[in-house]
Amino acid sequence: MDGQMLQVISLDGSYDTKSEPDLSNDQLKKLYYFLVLVRTLDQKCMNLQRQGRIGFYVPCIGQEASHIGAAYALEPNDWIFPAYREPGAILIRGYQLSKLISQFIGNANDPLKGRQMPNHFGERSVNYVTPSSPVATQVPQATGAAMAAKILGDKNVVLTFFGDGATSTGDFHAGMNFAGVFQAPVVFVCQNNQYAISVPVKKQTASESIAIKARAYGFEGIRVDGNDILAVYRTVKEAVDKARSGKGPTLIESVTYRMGPHSTSDDPTRYREAAEVEEWRQRDPVERFRRYLSKKSLLSDKDDQEIRERAAKEIDDAVAQAEKFPPPSIESMFEDVYASIPWNLREQMDEAVKLNKKE
Repeated sequence: MDGQMLQVISLDGSYDTKSEPDLSNDQLKKLYYFLVLVRTLDQKCMNLQRQGRIGFYVPCIGQEASHIGAAYALEPNDWIFPAYREPGAILIRGYQLSKLISQFIGNANDPLKGRQMPNHFGERSVNYVTPSSPVATQVPQATGAAMAAKILGDKNVVLTFFGDGATSTGDFHAGMNFAGVFQAPVVFVCQNNQYAISVPVKKQTASESIAIKARAYGFEGIRVDGNDILAVYRTVKEAVDKARSGKGPTLIESVTYRMGPHSTSDDPTRYREAAEVEEWRQRDPVERFRRYLSKKSLLSDKDDQEIRERAAKEIDDAVAQAEKFPPPSIESMFEDVYASIPWNLREQMDEAVKLNKKE
């Protein structure tokens, strides 16, 4: 199945009833709300960065279905080892929007106290590990966490996200090989968005697909339409259930497209044509799912408008709430180093506090 691309919803919203996953109408509406919420959040955060209200942002426009659908297939006790382009994955697991925006700002409401790079958000309460900038480091980490769960007898599954560029690294090979040999309960989700910053996927691998690489490691690789949220959910759910039952890992290549820049520091017009972007815009995951819900008589134009207004208000309220918090305290730099602050560090803290007050 590593060459064929699985799909449930066509571009016009029509669908294969035999392939639809077993989700209630309320669950389908929930998925649509999060698609709209994350799309709206992306647009808001791009504006906030341009206005100087946050320092940096990594947009995910075009990839919402790929990570929201995948994360929704997990159980609450499962773990996610993300890349840095999956805000919907942490939000759909119940993380507070205002906390997430506080992490973008790096203020006193940020659980990480401004010590991580923006967009490297994480939260222990929802089993969402903080990502790192080096490409693919999360792949062997996820395999290790999955092996720990297996040794302890836990039934937890670990899912890790990474991009097509990560498949060219040694960490990808090490994590995949170890998972295959020891049948780790881990699901590898490669969000193939066609570009590793400016490097197109055709210059990343000579393989006919990324999914086919799983064969070399002794387990299944599957290609799925990453702009079809139901196809992503179904594929990941099956892989998660398989891993939980002790049948080992799966590599899922979620074929999608990054419609925006790599980050707010990037100009994608320098390395790709506008016609290519427009071609992928016709496969927009949010619009496709809207058409699907409309065909099922689950979403009217009025419903859609209300959902978009609700999402915009929720984000505006969360931003307003987050911006009320001051920067992290000077003391926090010293208080979190040791369980009990030694005398010399306490002296440095007192001096830093005095200097800060003078300013």
